[in-house]
Amino acid sequence: MRFHATLAIAAGLALAFAAPSAQAAEGQKTFYLLSHGGPSDAFWLDWNAGAQKACDQLKVTCKISFSGGDMASQKEAFRSAIAAKADGIATTSAQPGLWTGEVKDARAAGIPVVFFNTDDTSTARQAYVGADLKAAGVMWAQYLVDKKAVKKGDTVFLPVEVPGASYQQLETEGIASVFDPLGIKYDVVDCGTDPAGIISKMSDYMLANNPPAIIALGDSVAASVKQVFDSAGLAPGKIPVVGWGNSKATAEAVKAGYVSAAAWQYPSAQGFMPVSLLSLAAAGEPIGYDIQTFSLYDASSVDPILKLYDKK
Repeated sequence: MRFHATLAIAAGLALAFAAPSAQAAEGQKTFYLLSHGGPSDAFWLDWNAGAQKACDQLKVTCKISFSGGDMASQKEAFRSAIAAKADGIATTSAQPGLWTGEVKDARAAGIPVVFFNTDDTSTARQAYVGADLKAAGVMWAQYLVDKKAVKKGDTVFLPVEVPGASYQQLETEGIASVFDPLGIKYDVVDCGTDPAGIISKMSDYMLANNPPAIIALGDSVAASVKQVFDSAGLAPGKIPVVGWGNSKATAEAVKAGYVSAAAWQYPSAQGFMPVSLLSLAAAGEPIGYDIQTFSLYDASSVDPILKLYDKK
């Protein structure tokens, strides 16, 4: 899951709404795609490319916005989509309970709603595209247990960009379901969203605590692992690391042995699929199902991902 705060939120939001992927044409459907991420974030760049491709291929008008972590701006964008009588709305759900009222109002107005990247099953959304974040936490924790990298009494380092966000809560819930019965502890640590600050805070924690393993709960902290290890003088693989891998930096770290295994969310497909689902719904097709975009890769399976990044 990507959650990356950015500067110039208002400017970015306005720019995104001012530049739909295609010119509106008479009779053409209009969809609003609302992300909590930042438009310059690597994951969201790839996501946006997939969304734009779907909008062009399906010949629909897409109004894409990035709130940069500003939930009030994202809620305003959702309300604007309802007021504009959108043909469909797709949104992330970075905080639990954020969209309860908005989804209800959209559905009452006959507007299909799809969630992507982060979900909230308590709403009346019709579909979800992305990873099961609780299952991701289970997979990472079980990987470390299966590799005998952690044992009873250990405390695993869980760096995160935004503690309390939906992705952190759900991932940690999954981790807890594996670790708690085994007596393995875990420490969720706020490392912020500034790249330099992330490296500094992760390095300080490593020096003070010498954790037996790391689970990187977000892409920015995962992408910083190599630099943290290098600054601490740690050899690749000295401490097992698992977590997110939706960036070239993390994919390279997997290849080099700094990260043991990383999760991939197929960002371009995660952008494409919500538009496809909204298009089906707008045509009267039922869309009551979810699409999982998630897999775990390691050094033996990272090459296709690296080749994808090298094409850009």
